Amino acid sequence: MRLEGKIAIVTGGASGFGRGIAETFAREGARVIIADLNGAAGMQVAQALGNGAVAVEADVTRKSDVQQMVAVADEVFGGLDILVNNAGFTHANQSLMTVSEEDFDRIYAVNVKSIYLTALAAVPVMEKRGGGVIINTASTAGVRPRPGLTWYNGSKGAVITLTKSMAAELAARKIRVNAINPVIGETGMLAQFMGLPDTPENRAKFVSTIPLGRMSTPADIGNVALFLAEPSSNFITGVAIEVDGGRCI
Repeated sequence: MRLEGKIAIVTGGASGFGRGIAETFAREGARVIIADLNGAAGMQVAQALGNGAVAVEADVTRKSDVQQMVAVADEVFGGLDILVNNAGFTHANQSLMTVSEEDFDRIYAVNVKSIYLTALAAVPVMEKRGGGVIINTASTAGVRPRPGLTWYNGSKGAVITLTKSMAAELAARKIRVNAINPVIGETGMLAQFMGLPDTPENRAKFVSTIPLGRMSTPADIGNVALFLAEPSSNFITGVAIEVDGGRCI
């Protein structure tokens, strides 16, 4: 029960890394808001987690949706201690010259603008609780980019820089800000990252670049998010932890 009494929001919480984080937080005693664009999927996850979880349908690129998401945490559970900015979007692996402007705008809205919007909504609520924790899901793409994902890579580089700057500025408000950099993982966006069909042979090409010999999993990311959220990490802020099996060595 390492998060007993804590209130958390996980964006993109209905699947992939977000679901792994939400499940870990709930297991450790937190009350969790599952925020996702797919409201039905979010509801299924919340029901599976029990009475300590609530689903909110939210588009993290819309200010009104983000405000409502935070308001639900405040009104239903009484505040907010932990915010996980996990919702993400990518273009398919391809030449940087062929990515559409629409996809470019969507990537930066979901991956970057959302952090701005959630900060505006969540920081005042966290301050009322005496502080809090913000965790941003970045990527090894922001540290060691792969070809074919240029505009996505740039968005995750922005997340890492924002994490460090937010940590420096929000420390005075007792809010810690850290990031997690997963390597390519077993999530719904896997085929897009690879730019290839999801076959054992194509997975093997990517796994060969990871020293520990496998992709990341939602449980891997959930465990690191738990560490960054719990009191034992209360002197850690402004870091981007690579959860990558050695990919960035």
